[in-house]
Amino acid sequence: MPLLSVDMALLEGEEALCEVWYSQGVLESGCHNGIRYREGETLLLGCLTRNEAAEVTPLGACAPLQAATQAAYEAVFELLESRGFKAVLRFWNYFPGVNRVSHNLERYHQFNIGRQNAFLSHGRSVIDNVPAACALGSTDGGLQVAFLAARAEPVGIENPRQISAYHYPDQYGPRSPTFSRASLVNLGGRDLLFISGTASIVGHQTLHAGDVRAQTRECLHNIAAVVAEANRRTPGAGFQLGNLAYKVYIRYREDVVSVRQELIQFIGAPVSAVFLRADVCRADLLVEIEASGGHALPPLLKSGAGP
Repeated sequence: MPLLSVDMALLEGEEALCEVWYSQGVLESGCHNGIRYREGETLLLGCLTRNEAAEVTPLGACAPLQAATQAAYEAVFELLESRGFKAVLRFWNYFPGVNRVSHNLERYHQFNIGRQNAFLSHGRSVIDNVPAACALGSTDGGLQVAFLAARAEPVGIENPRQISAYHYPDQYGPRSPTFSRASLVNLGGRDLLFISGTASIVGHQTLHAGDVRAQTRECLHNIAAVVAEANRRTPGAGFQLGNLAYKVYIRYREDVVSVRQELIQFIGAPVSAVFLRADVCRADLLVEIEASGGHALPPLLKSGAGP
């Protein structure tokens, strides 16, 4: 079975958490080039870990993280092409030292180069209808990638408050990030929405530097805009902020109470949320929030619960 063990501290509740995705029908497991996967008639879930230290690159060539990322994504695309899955709905990416500079380049930028190289080498578009994604800094371990693919073609959703990430200017690295703000797909008559890691960015600039409460509110305004756009693109989908499952990544452990309070106050209802300690892709970002909807929800966070 595909299982990704990410070294990332939970900030509330249990010491460990296992996120499980369920699917109806007969499932089949397999392994391909280091990827463990399980597939059904409509979906394939897979995961892999690559050790940067094992990447052999010539002196002066690309950084090991870039090489590991490109190899990981190329393996994913090879698997999906062999199994007949057209599109990836969502990628989850984790690796340590996301903001650290090595080989004269920030590691998040190294990751973006490797990811885009793999898309291009497999003839996949790096703009418009690309998968939803996140990329967070874990505490330890190698490059860890999980993905959910479908035979159906999803719709990439963008946020009218933001420049699309794949059109970011050069100040954010030599290659733009390859992801959509959200991915929307209909499976068996059910609309599913996967919202990418979302931060306090308007246009392409970080807002509210140093203010975690204001950054949290800006994240949620952006998520609300994405939800509204998804509902506009698919009338009748009926996605609502209170009916999403949230994963909240927080840079500083002591900010969890403030972030949780802002989340509950903004949505105005009990929220299904998990809070994790993680570094975010820009050093001036204090919080990042991802979400998904259209599926069954885990337990709700009650107002006033937690420390």
